[in-house]
Amino acid sequence: MIGLRFMRLGILSLGVGLFFGVIGGFQYLFPDFIRELLFTKTRALHVSMVVSWIFLIAIGGIYYYLPKYTGKKLHSNKLAVWHYWLFLITGICVLFSYLSGKFGGREYFAFPPILSIPIFVSWILFGFNYFKTMSNEKNSWPVYYWQWATGIVFFFLTYTEAHLYLIPYFRENMVREIIVQWKSYGALTGSWNMLVYGTALFIATRIGGSENIAKSKMAFGLYFLGLFNLIFGWAHHTYLVPSETWIRTFAYFVSMTELYIFGKIIWDWRGSLEQWEINRHITAYRFLFAADIWVFLNLGLALIISVPIFNLYTHGTHIIVAHAMGSTIGINTMVLLSSIFFIINESKESQLSKNQTKKVIHGFWIANISLAIFLVALILAGIGKGLLYTDMPFQAMMFNIRPFLVVFTLAGITLMLGLWIVLWRAYQSIGVLYSSLEDISEQDSLKEGLS
Repeated sequence: MIGLRFMRLGILSLGVGLFFGVIGGFQYLFPDFIRELLFTKTRALHVSMVVSWIFLIAIGGIYYYLPKYTGKKLHSNKLAVWHYWLFLITGICVLFSYLSGKFGGREYFAFPPILSIPIFVSWILFGFNYFKTMSNEKNSWPVYYWQWATGIVFFFLTYTEAHLYLIPYFRENMVREIIVQWKSYGALTGSWNMLVYGTALFIATRIGGSENIAKSKMAFGLYFLGLFNLIFGWAHHTYLVPSETWIRTFAYFVSMTELYIFGKIIWDWRGSLEQWEINRHITAYRFLFAADIWVFLNLGLALIISVPIFNLYTHGTHIIVAHAMGSTIGINTMVLLSSIFFIINESKESQLSKNQTKKVIHGFWIANISLAIFLVALILAGIGKGLLYTDMPFQAMMFNIRPFLVVFTLAGITLMLGLWIVLWRAYQSIGVLYSSLEDISEQDSLKEGLS
């Protein structure tokens, strides 16, 4: 049940994160829009809430799937509960620190570094619980177990590395700090990709009713490519700072190949399904299918912007924002929503009615169409900023790309509304499932007491 609590918290986190994202969109158009209250805080609030969504749903899925579908009793429910409360209390402290204007971190985690301590502790609890739970597994692991394990270990390592700026040796040298910062956060993204891709392949095996996809050579090829990308993939973000050319080239090749293979695995899996298997999990299937489409679209954009000459002009523009949003919403969020609706559909208590399913599908289409418009507007704004209007003063350049930013903001609003429709249904259904499992647990406890 603790996994469902993580998921409900994650749903709330994304819902609030989307709201702050829309406010950020308005600030592109109206720099003075509630400036005194949120101008310096919107991005930090948006990014932290969305990153928390990714971790909360991935972690919640692991806590739920291990005992429910693999027959592995969680080593310690108490540790999982402590993990949940540490995450929740720390998250509340992070929000208060942002709203009160107290910053101190870097990139995704802009809060004061003292708040990183409970995050470290919670991750130790999670890792210990996972590996103790898996320690009695005598059979060969399907790939998703390896992906989850690697994501857990490397998050801890890369999150540690992300705090090297606290040491004067790194902080007092600008080039050194930038390289370490980009390296650590690039690898950190790779660690949560491991958790998300592992979740995607787990869902695929359950929908298809076979472990073959998770034990195939291609799946393990994806895993090792993902591992290499996690270690080296950051380098193609560092064209603007001194680094060896071979590292950048190798990173570029590995990161592009990983996306392609992940997309091909899901594409081939779709082709292997019978219609009745699709119909049985139609909502989860739709979100996983959408993630696959966004993999290939984002791969095309990534191939372009990673070419050094294009990267020189696009880095720091709205095109990079489009790439990040395509990965976060198009791929990660669609996979995680697939995970949530797989769980919902598997239980009789929380299964969606036809009317509820229609509402979710309406939200699905609103979100995906809005995301497409959202990304195209960002790309066009980035082309204007990086290529077409480079000789103009900043204000003139912003005036020329303003029509694209208007479309981007409006599409952001409809994207938020579409996802809110989906999230509201998910939040309610997960709550129903949680209550039913809690009732069953209480009845079992009562029977044990009477016996």
